[in-house]
Amino acid sequence: MVTGQLVNRGIRDRRVLAAMAWLPREWFLPPRLERQAYDDAPLPIGNGQTISQPLIVALMTAALSLRRGDRVLEIGTGSGYQTAILAHLGLRVYTVERLPDLLVEAEERFRRLGLDNIETRLGDGAGGWPERAPFQGVIVTAAVPCVPPPLTDQLAPGGRLVIPVGDLASQELVIVERGPTGLRERRAGGVRFVPLISRLAFTEEPWT
Repeated sequence: MVTGQLVNRGIRDRRVLAAMAWLPREWFLPPRLERQAYDDAPLPIGNGQTISQPLIVALMTAALSLRRGDRVLEIGTGSGYQTAILAHLGLRVYTVERLPDLLVEAEERFRRLGLDNIETRLGDGAGGWPERAPFQGVIVTAAVPCVPPPLTDQLAPGGRLVIPVGDLASQELVIVERGPTGLRERRAGGVRFVPLISRLAFTEEPWT
């Protein structure tokens, strides 16, 4: 996976590549999908959610450009795979999930891996985690129609927000950086994520 899917497609951050090689991706999937764990594709994890394609996990992680000890907010814990990658990099991770079943399962995986630099919260992630702000990085693993203002408000100076923005069919990966003169934004290619359900994003499940 690391060579064929990541290095050969432009991922150069050695720390990210090492974290992806270390983490057993199959631990984050239902047993029936373990043999597909390293496929070049997103996979379902239940509750209408997915674990992202390995390339997208690596791309979003590298885009944060964080250093050991930095504080990062993750919106959408899901299976906990992205969370665990961030934690293995030595970051202090604050992760928010709205689905209690997924959060309980993710917390058990973190314990199994011995990751003690993760703090979890059940709730609406679009509002961020103001009590723990500011963050050097914010990563959102579900799509929004536009960037929720609380997430940019909670960025530290020089901090970056990585977030998929668009409609339910397709989105673009947007990187927002808080610079000395305000927020700067750039786009990093097309992606497709499940929607972020929130009063500040998509207000209802698309399948209901």
